[in-house]
Amino acid sequence: MCSSFFPKTAFLVLTLLIQMYGVVSRSSIDADHHALLEIKSKITILDPQGVLESWNDSIPLCMWQGVTCGRRHQRVTGLNLRDNGLVGSLSPYIGNLSFLKYMNFNNNQLHGSIPPEIGHLSRLQVLSLRKNSFTGEIPVNISSCSKLSAIDLSYNMLSGKIPKSFSSMLMLKWLGLGKNKLTGGIPPSIGNLTSLEVLFLSSCPLGGVIPDTFSQLKNLKQIYLMDNGFVGPNPLFLFNYSHLELVNIVENQLLGSLPSNLCLSQPHLRKLYLEVNYFSGIFPPSISNCSELELFEAGNNFFEGEINIDFGKLQNLRYLLIGKSLLGTHGRHLGGMKYFDSLSNCSNLEVLEIDDVQLRRGIPDSLGNLTKLRILVLESSYILGGLPSSIGNLFSLTELSLMRNNFTDMIPESIGKLQNLGYLALDHNSFSGNIPESIGNFSSLTKAYLGINKLEGTIPSTIEKCKNLLVLTLNENNLSGSIPKELFQVSTLSIVLDLSRNNLSGVLPKETGSLKNLGILDLSHNRLSGEVPSGFSSYVSLEYLDLSSNSFHGLMPVSLSSLRGLEYVDVSRNNFSGHIPTYLEELSLKHLDLSYNNFEGEVYVKGVFANASAISVVGNPRLCGGVPELHLPTCRTTTSRKLSLRVVVAISLSSAIAGLALLSFVLFHCCRKKKREKPTDSMLMESFAKISYERLFKATEGFSSANLIGTGGFGLVYKGVLDEIGLTVAIKVLNLQHRGGSRSFTAECEALRNIRHRNLVKVITSCSSIDFQGNDFKALVYDFMPNGSLETWLDSSTTVDHLHHDDQLPQLNLVLRISIAKDVAYALDYLHYRCGNVVVHRDLKPSNILLDADMVAHVGDFGLAKILSLDELPDANKSSSSHVKGTIGYAPPEYGLGNEVSTRGDIYSYGILLLEMLTGKKPVDPMFREGLSLHSYAASALAGGFVLQIVDPKLLHDDVKEECLVTLLKIGVQCSSESPQDRMDIGTVIHELLSLTVTR
Repeated sequence: MCSSFFPKTAFLVLTLLIQMYGVVSRSSIDADHHALLEIKSKITILDPQGVLESWNDSIPLCMWQGVTCGRRHQRVTGLNLRDNGLVGSLSPYIGNLSFLKYMNFNNNQLHGSIPPEIGHLSRLQVLSLRKNSFTGEIPVNISSCSKLSAIDLSYNMLSGKIPKSFSSMLMLKWLGLGKNKLTGGIPPSIGNLTSLEVLFLSSCPLGGVIPDTFSQLKNLKQIYLMDNGFVGPNPLFLFNYSHLELVNIVENQLLGSLPSNLCLSQPHLRKLYLEVNYFSGIFPPSISNCSELELFEAGNNFFEGEINIDFGKLQNLRYLLIGKSLLGTHGRHLGGMKYFDSLSNCSNLEVLEIDDVQLRRGIPDSLGNLTKLRILVLESSYILGGLPSSIGNLFSLTELSLMRNNFTDMIPESIGKLQNLGYLALDHNSFSGNIPESIGNFSSLTKAYLGINKLEGTIPSTIEKCKNLLVLTLNENNLSGSIPKELFQVSTLSIVLDLSRNNLSGVLPKETGSLKNLGILDLSHNRLSGEVPSGFSSYVSLEYLDLSSNSFHGLMPVSLSSLRGLEYVDVSRNNFSGHIPTYLEELSLKHLDLSYNNFEGEVYVKGVFANASAISVVGNPRLCGGVPELHLPTCRTTTSRKLSLRVVVAISLSSAIAGLALLSFVLFHCCRKKKREKPTDSMLMESFAKISYERLFKATEGFSSANLIGTGGFGLVYKGVLDEIGLTVAIKVLNLQHRGGSRSFTAECEALRNIRHRNLVKVITSCSSIDFQGNDFKALVYDFMPNGSLETWLDSSTTVDHLHHDDQLPQLNLVLRISIAKDVAYALDYLHYRCGNVVVHRDLKPSNILLDADMVAHVGDFGLAKILSLDELPDANKSSSSHVKGTIGYAPPEYGLGNEVSTRGDIYSYGILLLEMLTGKKPVDPMFREGLSLHSYAASALAGGFVLQIVDPKLLHDDVKEECLVTLLKIGVQCSSESPQDRMDIGTVIHELLSLTVTR
């Protein structure tokens, strides 16, 4: 009986256990079922792609889309709902899926906080919520999921700090928290994650330093620490990992050099991103051993010295970007590349960017072997010689930029083979010859920069075939002939068309109306003539129009009245005539220059005309009216009266008889007069030619100290009135006892003999005589500038009470300072390029910038000037150049080394002048010592982003845009570069200044 009892009993117990397990299992499955439906309920926009339609009772939950179950117990082990566009939040019921190992909700639109209930999932191995909109802090108890090997919460809006508790997840291999708003630095405890292989923290404002505990992460393969605000020394321990494949520490503030053994300990390094830091020193030659290296980016740092890397060994290299110092002008320069030719062996190269490296050599023909090259950028690297014809072999090129080099010779015709080219920049070189006809092959070209070269001939009509062109600049070349009508038929031109500063002539073609979307049109400084065609009325998007310095004539075109987007108009130095059109009042103009034309009649007072600093009407003597600041004569009003024919005839006859009588009297009087004074104009010319010491003595009341208005290195300046004609003048009396005083007089007379420009102080005459004591006396007589020197206005400790001005003195605001900067730039442009000779001023500084009644700036004091293009100069002028070459602080550094005088020296002085105008600090300010200079002071502010902290406080008001100040500082910094080759040319300076828009 016992033998039969035990088997039966065992069978009953086993049956009972199976039934109980089934009940428990069904209960657990029901719990998963309920949790999934709760998760579904939080999706506020259901089924955008049909993913949750299957989540219903018609089929078992293990068949629901995106759900994975275990084979044995049918519990939910995985959720993969990535890339489904789900909108809503994540339900806390996610924590009830106790068997869940894998969860991926990437690339949806989930918001709200991450539920802390995730910490209940003890089996969870992968948690991925990448690319959603989660907010709040990262739940601390996620660290309870001790089996996690991968966490990716990147590309959300999470805030707070990285939880220190994460250090307990010892199985973690992947940690992605980048592209969030996390702060508070990296917790040092992260060094406990010794299994970590990938760390992605990029684009979080973490700040602080990279902790030394990183040295414990021996298994790291990929490190992403881009744009985290890290400071401090270069974490060299990052380069000690033997498994290292990728390092990205771009856009931080890390200091120091690269390890000398780079790549020797990292044989598998594939990608190295170092851009935009403060790294210095040389590139380690050991980089040549990175045989697996595919990408190397190291621009915008402070590297220096020769680049001694054999690139021929890097057969896998696809991307190379080096050079471009952050400041670039502190003696920190990258030298040549010993193995530059070896780049031709890198047959897999797709992107090659070398910027601001002193190559000082030509491009080898072998560069044409890089047929996979898509982007070729070789900028500001002193490349010499011509562009090899093998450039045409790079048929994959989409971007070619060779700007700011020393290329010469013609642009090869073979360049037309680059039919995939979308971006072409050859500007700031010395390319010569004609523009290749093959330019018409660039059917994909969108932007073409060919300005500031020596190109000649005509603009090829084949340009019409560039059907995608948005930008074309051909400025500052030697192009001639007429503008082809085909150019105006490239209807895609919508950003810039710049043909300024060439020798283009003829009339504008009638086919100008196709450029309906063009924003900037600059045809200035050419020889164009005729009337402006009516087709301009089609330029509905035009904002900037410059037709200045041509020979256009006729009335201002009515076609401009429909261009409601116009902000900048310059038609100065033409032959426009008639009344100023009324429509200019109605346009939203920020700048209008009508100067030096033949306009007549009334200047309006509304719209742009209400702002005297935004308009210029000088050089139109028949204009009247306008706002008081323009100082124009009052317009006379005439009353029209109806006169009878008899009255008209009587008046006419009387006038004729009176006129004949007057003429007879004048002729009779002139015949009897033997030697009488001439009329006023003639008297002026005659008297100036023979001005004496006595007349100057009388004009200045005996050179009274009350009339002393300035002092200089070579003499004193007095205000005087030539009483016989009532003309107020400035008289510069040379100190002949000062060494070089006589040479200064001769140099100034020679320099100013044949030059005339609205922004140069006009010399009326000179005096070379003896005084009442029999001593030699030399003086120069100038136009008087009632608003004194720029130095007086910049010096806050100096009053301007002595300045003669009938109206309230204007404030030296940003608008006025920019106007003065433009005036000085115009003067330098004239002296250097447009006065027949190359005149170098050599003493440009605020005290030599004088301001007339309209606050127009005039460059004066040519006592140190040198004319470079005349061999027949007097010995006095030549010898003067061997002595003083400027004023300390404003003179370029190369003059102190005995280098030849050049126009680049004036550019340096201009840069310092501009920085002084912006900062209010002189270059000899006591603060500038121990290596700090006005230039480095401004350059550091640009690099550090604290421009507003260094500008003159008088310039800071609600309407001033920081971008405008940044642009001005950049101009000043580049112009005052230590190396002459790095300085801007004056044409570029003018273009940059004209592009500025600033409110008063």
